[in-house]
Amino acid sequence: MTVPGGRWITYWDPEDESFWRETGERTARRNLFFSVLSEHIGFSVWTMWSVLVLFMGPEYGLTPADKFLLTSVVTLVGAVVRVPYTFAVAVFGGRNWTVVSAGLLLVPTVAAFAVMEPGTSFSTFLLVGLVAGIGGGNFASSMTNINAFFPLRKKGWALGLNAGGGNIGVPVIQLAALAIIGAGGGPRVLLGVYIPLILLAAVLAARHMDNLASVKNDTGAARDAARDVHTWIMSVLYIGTFGSFIGYSFAFGQVLQSQFGRSPLQAAYLTFIGPLLGSLIRPVGGRLADRYGGARITLGNFVAMAAATAVLVAASAADSLALFVAVFVVLFVLSGLGNGSTFKMIPGIFQNKALAKGLEGEAAVAYGRRLSGASMGLIGAVGALGGVAINLAFRQSFLSAGSGTGAFVAFLAFYAVCLAVTWAVYLRRPAVRTPEGTAGPDRARAGLSRAEV
Repeated sequence: MTVPGGRWITYWDPEDESFWRETGERTARRNLFFSVLSEHIGFSVWTMWSVLVLFMGPEYGLTPADKFLLTSVVTLVGAVVRVPYTFAVAVFGGRNWTVVSAGLLLVPTVAAFAVMEPGTSFSTFLLVGLVAGIGGGNFASSMTNINAFFPLRKKGWALGLNAGGGNIGVPVIQLAALAIIGAGGGPRVLLGVYIPLILLAAVLAARHMDNLASVKNDTGAARDAARDVHTWIMSVLYIGTFGSFIGYSFAFGQVLQSQFGRSPLQAAYLTFIGPLLGSLIRPVGGRLADRYGGARITLGNFVAMAAATAVLVAASAADSLALFVAVFVVLFVLSGLGNGSTFKMIPGIFQNKALAKGLEGEAAVAYGRRLSGASMGLIGAVGALGGVAINLAFRQSFLSAGSGTGAFVAFLAFYAVCLAVTWAVYLRRPAVRTPEGTAGPDRARAGLSRAEV
């Protein structure tokens, strides 16, 4: 199965239950574990500026608007680099690119260590923040790689666990910052902790991960995925789920400081809770989607997100800190749940399209795996742009009104659009139909059911 010494797997068929039981599952789980480790540290590096701005008191000379602009730039770069990171898996191999992408995290970490002190210009902070955005790319390459390792019936759980383990890098770096601030340490202590962890992740990926030759040989999949309308529909939905998660992760502490007058330590006590719960529940969203259908879970999730945001508007207008924090945490949880369910929808959509085109058996499985893996990177990139929009919306809201209320009103309207799109495209009537006669072993092997979508 594997070429000795090269860590290349030349034959991979996870839909074959015998192959999966005998060798496939063990190999897939091993790659999943080390992929999660690298992606986890990538998320921590990407979101480290959500923590570093809490250290940056008046002596740094930055206004709240400056800090929101800084985190917006970091989020933007993290979104944009997800596109080439998706292509990189097919060009270099999943294991090889994991090693490279993990090693690249040293650049923004060392750069931040060098400039993190009062007197550094705002333009320098912006430049270093730009570089930190590369940490956001690890998610796209990791999801594309892991998607190819698992059979359709396991993708919701596997992708949810992969993404959730990565997402949890956000609260972990926030918790580390809380411990360091509480102990009287500075930002350079936090950055110094991550440098050896980055090296460890790169070494472990090199020693224990594999490349799939079938993915390496398919560099045109992203182009085909970009031409499919469902890639862009799902991108809109992912803006509502992951865009919310990453945007709120960057902004939560700043809102607590700017609107409710919390100190850096007080803000740090609260900021990690939402991202932590949102990360932990992401695999649950995937598991629920495996069982009940991704579209159903996603629709209910957007209804709940809209309701929670309406309460946040009231809490923000009333300056009720307790209600604001409680409902914001609920919104984080819902964004994590929706992250899992939306990504589960993607393989099912393309599998259904394969059968609708008249493909059967291995051809249908290969088509679905090929396009869903490529589309995940593009969807992840566009979805992350939601984080940019959230930080810019907060910046404008604070500049205009001195609070985040106006931003929450805009978010409420967008969640309403997302739930309408989910219902109209994937639930009111099947957006991708299967041939009437499709049944029997080919249908079962493809793992097809409407609930998969």
